[in-house]
Amino acid sequence: MLRTTGTHTLTTTLGESVRAFVPSPLPPADPPLAPACFVDLNRQAELALARLIGVSGLVPSVDWLLYSAIRKEALLTSQIEGTQATLVDLFDGEAGLKISNTDDVEEVTNYLRAFRWTRDQLRDPKGLPISARLLCGAHQLLLDGARGAGKQPGELRRSQNWIGGTRPGNAAFVPPPPQAVAQLLADLERFIHDAASDLPPLVKVALVHAQFETIHPFLDGNGRIGRLLIAALLEHWGLLKEPLMYLSGYLKQHQAEYYRRLSAIRSDGDWEGWVSFFLEGVATAAFLAEKNIIDVASLVATDRKRLLVSAKTGPISYRLFELLPMMPRFTVEHVRQRLETTFPTASAAVKLLEDLGILKELTGQKKNRIYSYQAYVELLTR
Repeated sequence: MLRTTGTHTLTTTLGESVRAFVPSPLPPADPPLAPACFVDLNRQAELALARLIGVSGLVPSVDWLLYSAIRKEALLTSQIEGTQATLVDLFDGEAGLKISNTDDVEEVTNYLRAFRWTRDQLRDPKGLPISARLLCGAHQLLLDGARGAGKQPGELRRSQNWIGGTRPGNAAFVPPPPQAVAQLLADLERFIHDAASDLPPLVKVALVHAQFETIHPFLDGNGRIGRLLIAALLEHWGLLKEPLMYLSGYLKQHQAEYYRRLSAIRSDGDWEGWVSFFLEGVATAAFLAEKNIIDVASLVATDRKRLLVSAKTGPISYRLFELLPMMPRFTVEHVRQRLETTFPTASAAVKLLEDLGILKELTGQKKNRIYSYQAYVELLTR
């Protein structure tokens, strides 16, 4: 189904005249979106999210699930943009352990900060709603540091950008001119907060993400902010109470298709193809998150039982065990601080869990040892 989704305007950048694309406001029109194309896909995706919410009750603490889910999303969304950090790097960085690729880990950590800040704003009655101001605030946190210093963190771009190619003239896509960005974001805000829209919420999330990526309002970080916006909208529209799903895993696995579908909106007006791809991704990501929760619940229950049947188990060792899903790699000193106890007591608790096969010591040294809840780490990284 061919439709026109925007107009081209001539603009000059780096001495070259290029045709920048200015998208039409949402929802798609002429012809309107055809929801019948994805009724079944939308139902499957909504059911998958409902099952994910239900199965999260299997775990005693939702904080355990959020710890891993948010970090996996932060890591995968950053990897789509070329970041090389791993989940283990992130765990080690949080534990104060030595890591080699500090800049990459900083980028992932910045995403975590931006993500948390955005959620706090949306949950605070006095916080910012989903808006250009909110996205600028998240962007400022995302680009905080050496790599983002020259990319106008927290500000809408004031110059023409382009995607792909070595220069504007051979770019794969040229987003709207900078003077059009503020109005385009205002139109997007209106669509998000239009209570009269009868489109299913997941379909609206798909439309908003694609529109944001087409506007490309920042000099850098547009992909990560656009995917952060997905998580914010899932919560805003009541599809997930907590960010338990890491959609960026699916988008990374199908990265070429992800970009091709976004491009087809601009070139052919194929909104239906993009929405269908997005809904399939949500259903798949929700299913994988559900499976991961079941696996985590099973592992933790088995290891807890192993701990409880030991005659040597005491309050400190049990408290340490309960911390492991949110502290998967650490030193004894780290444990001492978290449990506010003495070094010998912390060391004894760690040794008990190591003797029971729950923890693994990684260095083979007598001093400065590093311990890992290895089965849990391997479960999350497989």
